[in-house]
Amino acid sequence: MRSHGKGNGRREEAKMNVKEDESLPWGVDGASSEFMIYDFSQVLEATANFSEKNKLGQGGYGPVYKGQLPDGLEIAVKRLASHSGQGFIEFRNEVQLIAKLQHSNLVRLMGCCNQGEEKILIYEYLPNKSLDFLIFDETRRVSLDWNRRVTIIEGISQGLVYLHKHSRLRIIHRDLKASNILLDKEMNSKISDFGLAKIFSTHDAERSTNRIIGTYGYMAPEYASQGIFSIKSDVFSFGVLMLEVVSGKRSSCFHGYGDFINLLGHAWQLWKDRLWLHLADPSLDTEYHSVEIMRCINIALLCVQENAADRPTMSEVVAMLSSKSMTLPEPKHPAYFQIRIKDEDSEGVGPSSVKLTVSALDGR
Repeated sequence: MRSHGKGNGRREEAKMNVKEDESLPWGVDGASSEFMIYDFSQVLEATANFSEKNKLGQGGYGPVYKGQLPDGLEIAVKRLASHSGQGFIEFRNEVQLIAKLQHSNLVRLMGCCNQGEEKILIYEYLPNKSLDFLIFDETRRVSLDWNRRVTIIEGISQGLVYLHKHSRLRIIHRDLKASNILLDKEMNSKISDFGLAKIFSTHDAERSTNRIIGTYGYMAPEYASQGIFSIKSDVFSFGVLMLEVVSGKRSSCFHGYGDFINLLGHAWQLWKDRLWLHLADPSLDTEYHSVEIMRCINIALLCVQENAADRPTMSEVVAMLSSKSMTLPEPKHPAYFQIRIKDEDSEGVGPSSVKLTVSALDGR
C-alpha cells in the first residue's frame, strides 16, 4: 500500500503494484497524511477472503467486514457491490470528501482500494457498531443512560458544525440517520457514510436536485418534495435523530396518541399537552433528568420545523445544548406531523416517489 504521507510500522513498508495514475484516485492529494492506498491482496488477507464470520453488516452500498492488518490494527472494510453504477459514484464521492476531513466526531477513512472492479473503503473499526443497533433494541438501549445519550447527541452536533462551518470544505451530509452514526469504545458518536454528501461554497444558501436520494424518515420536507437541500436539511435530520435518541423509537414507528401517527407528530402532541416526559424512553431516569429531557425535546422540535428558515443552524443548536440557562424559543408544529412515513430503510428516487411513500391522514 502507498501512503500520501508517513505511515506506521509494517504498513509503511508495504508497496502497491499499481500504475502511478491509479495511486491518487480522483484528487485525494489533499488527504490526511495517514490516508493510504491498499492492494486488493492486502484487503483479502485482512478480512480472511471476506469470510462470513467477519461480516459486520450489509448496506445499500454493499457488505462491510471486520479486518485486521499485519500490525494488529483492526479495520472496517466497506466493499462496493459488483456492477453497482450508483455505488461507484458514491464510492468516489466518499473518497474525495472524507479523506480530506479530520474531526473526532467523524469516522476516519484510513484508505481505499481501487483495483479493477474492486472498489473498497477502509475505515477505523468502531466496536460498538451503529446507533440504531443499540437505540432501537429494547434490551441494548438500557445500556444508554441519559448522560451517554446526551454525549452522543452533542458529538453528532459537533461533527455537523465542523462539516457546515469549520472544515476546509463546506459539506451537507444529506443522509444523517441512526445507522450512519457509529460509536467507539467510549461510546463517542462518529458520523459516517458520506456517499450522498455535497460540497457547498460559502456563497451557496441552498441547491436543488431532481435526483432525490436519502431516507424518508429523516428527509427535510423541502428536499423530499422539491429537491431543495441546504445546511438546514441536515438540521432537520439531526432533530429527528434527537427525538429517536430521547424516545428509543424510530421516526416511522406507529404512535397512537391523538391524531398523530409518526414520532414527530407524537412528540408535538405531547409537547402541546405538556406531557413531554411521556416521550422519553421508559428506561431513563426521567424524574432526575426531567428538565434536560424537556430542553432536548424543545431543541429537537425547533430542528424539525416545517419551514427551513425557522430551524436553527447547528452552531445555534450547539449553543442551546451547552447552556442550561438559555431561553429556548417555543417551537411551531413540525413537518410531517400528520403523515405516515415508510420504514427508514426506504430510499427515494425522485419527487414523485414521495407521494407513494407518505400519505396524509384523512386527506389533510
